[in-house]
Amino acid sequence: MAATPSPLPRWAPTPSPSRPLWRWGGGTPDAGHRGGWSLGSAFAWARGGGGAAGGGAAPGGGVCVPGSGCELSPASPTAVAAAADAAVFLTWEDVRVTVAGGARGAAAVEILDGVSGHARAGEVLAIMGPSGCGKTTLLDTLAGRLGPGMNKTGLILINGRQEKLAYGTSAYVTQDNVLMSTLSVREAVYYSAQLQLPDTMPAPEKRAHADRVIREMGLGDAMDTRIGGRITKGISGGQRKRVSICIEMLTRPRLLFLDEPTSGLDSAASYHVMSHITRIAAREGMTVVAAVHQPSGDVFELFHGLCLLAAGKTVFFGTVSDATEFFTLNGFPCPHLRSPSDHFLRTINKDFDEEMVESSKANRKTAAEAIDILTTAYKSSSYSEKTTHQIVEMKHMDGASFRRREQASFSTKLLVLTRRSFINMHRDIGYYWMRLAVYLGIGVCLGTIFYQVGYSYSSIQSRCEVIMYTTALLTFMAIGGFPSFVEDVKVFRKERLSGHYGVSEFVISNTLSATPYLSVIAVLPGAMLYYLTGLTKGVDHFTYFVIVLCICCLLVESMMMIIAAIVPDFLMGIIIGAGLQGVMMLNGGFFRLPSELPKPVWKYPCYYISFHKYAVQGFYKNEFMGLSFPSDQLVESNVTISGMLVLKSKLQVEMGYSKWVNLAILCGMMVIYRIIFFVIVKVAEEIRPKLGGKRGCVR
Repeated sequence: MAATPSPLPRWAPTPSPSRPLWRWGGGTPDAGHRGGWSLGSAFAWARGGGGAAGGGAAPGGGVCVPGSGCELSPASPTAVAAAADAAVFLTWEDVRVTVAGGARGAAAVEILDGVSGHARAGEVLAIMGPSGCGKTTLLDTLAGRLGPGMNKTGLILINGRQEKLAYGTSAYVTQDNVLMSTLSVREAVYYSAQLQLPDTMPAPEKRAHADRVIREMGLGDAMDTRIGGRITKGISGGQRKRVSICIEMLTRPRLLFLDEPTSGLDSAASYHVMSHITRIAAREGMTVVAAVHQPSGDVFELFHGLCLLAAGKTVFFGTVSDATEFFTLNGFPCPHLRSPSDHFLRTINKDFDEEMVESSKANRKTAAEAIDILTTAYKSSSYSEKTTHQIVEMKHMDGASFRRREQASFSTKLLVLTRRSFINMHRDIGYYWMRLAVYLGIGVCLGTIFYQVGYSYSSIQSRCEVIMYTTALLTFMAIGGFPSFVEDVKVFRKERLSGHYGVSEFVISNTLSATPYLSVIAVLPGAMLYYLTGLTKGVDHFTYFVIVLCICCLLVESMMMIIAAIVPDFLMGIIIGAGLQGVMMLNGGFFRLPSELPKPVWKYPCYYISFHKYAVQGFYKNEFMGLSFPSDQLVESNVTISGMLVLKSKLQVEMGYSKWVNLAILCGMMVIYRIIFFVIVKVAEEIRPKLGGKRGCVR
């Protein structure tokens, strides 16, 4: 009678009374972990104890050297079940991905053509092929991250079921290193640990775990170096890649997707990073799927499985050793002293088809011919049958369902994001400090040009010009921080897609962290120009002036958030933002009085949706109410004009409500803009899966 197949992955150690299984931070504290809390107890991560897996038992019954990263404790009786639950068996069958043609009516372009395969727990599967073969598309398809306009067919199963990936159980390291450039390596990983790890884990434990993960990736010497970006150089591109991997490895996910994990790394760093990931995969029972472009020979030997693609088709799927045998049997043997990975990619790269590839069956063949020979041979080979058989077996393996792991609470995320955003704004000179310098310069210029305008009849026009110039230019300059904000939105999109936090936390934290800076750049230049020009004296008048100025800057930033969500390119965003503000400025009631505006479009609705209208009229009420001016002596002498008359007749200000209502309307518009940003992101999240095809469905 055939034995029932074990649900444990084949790398899992066999439990025995003399050599028990070990868990990383098991539920029972031991002498080596007196705190009673460990990372493993919060997430129930299993850890194999065999020497082959790189995690031998610690001497003395489970006590290891503190701080060495191996805080082990004897497993509870459920350790074997925990190891089984940690296993993720990923299978995909006949996956096809198409994208709509560029021209109208053009046929859809096929990116993946009937790709099948599987990934086992504790192993690393490499997806390889020349540029444009569909590696990243396959990775995105398996991870449920296909972009809009891409249509998927086929069946993708996790442990034999169609499942939606949950936070903490899966992670995706993108090819682009989207990181906050102003933070150091330690800060970036530590803040991410605070966001991803639950509140039940003490802060010192989070910090120690973050430091351990950083050192595992060979970044110990660069811990306190800033990541860098468009302003400062910072760490190298390869180190940025490793920081990205660190952030996604914090929760020790059961399923890890890596897109070009070795890009930007030298051969030694590539080997150390991939060997570390391989050890963790074996130790933690992690399923790793990596799209790799050009691995070195040493890195290639670390892979357990190989999925070789060319022009969207499967050239080979199986073990690395079987791949060499397959190429040899079909007339493309690997030359002596040449790396098998280099040989495979050189054989199937048809971008340079004028260069022929060698074959033992025919003297010279083009890469296109080699691809046809190999893909046809694979379909009818025993390797394809073996893959199909393994897929069928893995579909019947019973594994644990994906459950969303515990995260930090809303308040913790909000506090961490606010602190991180505050530090980012403080260190990024282009965010607010350059704008503050420009504002101070404008304040000096405006204050000296309109120095002490006085209370003559001509001062009425001068006061209006000062108010309008301040409202228009100082709020217009808020778009100067748009490039920095676009970088923040990119980080937000990446972390949001990974499930680190929600849209509401980002919006609220951004508002809280930006308000102090906007208050500074409103108060200092505002005070300078306010008192130099001699506007209405009084603390209450000045307070209202700077509050409205600050709210206007927040409002413009809220509007730029919407633009950044729709148009992520900072150059196009600045152009669109400047154009929108220019239109609002024209309809603000200064350049053209409200009664003179053309009613279609410009007055209804542009005049009423322009924030300049409410800001300028609030400033007018704050400035002119209670004042009196002599009339124009050329028209009528010895007559005094009240500020109320100026507001009603000359400026056509709506006097049915007070200036505080104008301020409330501005605050409401700022909130509405932030809500619109929230809705746009939420709607995009709902539409994306529909446009990109549902995960695991057959069409």
